[in-house]
Amino acid sequence: MQLKGSCHCGAVSFSLESPHPYPYQRCYCSICRKTDGGGGYAINLSGDNETLKVKGREHIRVYHAKIRNPEDKRTHTSNAERSFCGECGSGLWLYDSRWPKLIHPFAAVIDTPLPAAPETTHLMLEFKPDWVQVEKGAKDQVFDRYPEESIADWHKRLGLMST
Repeated sequence: MQLKGSCHCGAVSFSLESPHPYPYQRCYCSICRKTDGGGGYAINLSGDNETLKVKGREHIRVYHAKIRNPEDKRTHTSNAERSFCGECGSGLWLYDSRWPKLIHPFAAVIDTPLPAAPETTHLMLEFKPDWVQVEKGAKDQVFDRYPEESIADWHKRLGLMST
């Protein structure tokens, strides 16, 4: 499925192909909440990085999050690049060189109508603040950290792959 997206001010627009267009998960980690979240979480999609086409690339800025390991209190810089519009601050996508074929646009900036997911995966609940309400559906899965099921596996399990 082709996805088209843009930032709030219109300085950046993009398109890409996605075999995984269902907004399947809500991430409650502090990075997602603070850089892209609205309801206390961010929703990521998955797309084919080779198909990414961008207009307004000169307005894009990149943030490498600082990650603090709760077990040993050490902090390191994430490999993942969080791209955002330098004009309006809209979070656009996440790219990680460890998985170079993938790019993860944020559902909030996709302008193409997205299909409704039959269930949602709630992850990183260990880091959810008390004020955030988890709106859990009957079939939803919840995880303190990451699930073992990938976004591709979730789409396959539910028969939701797009070509």
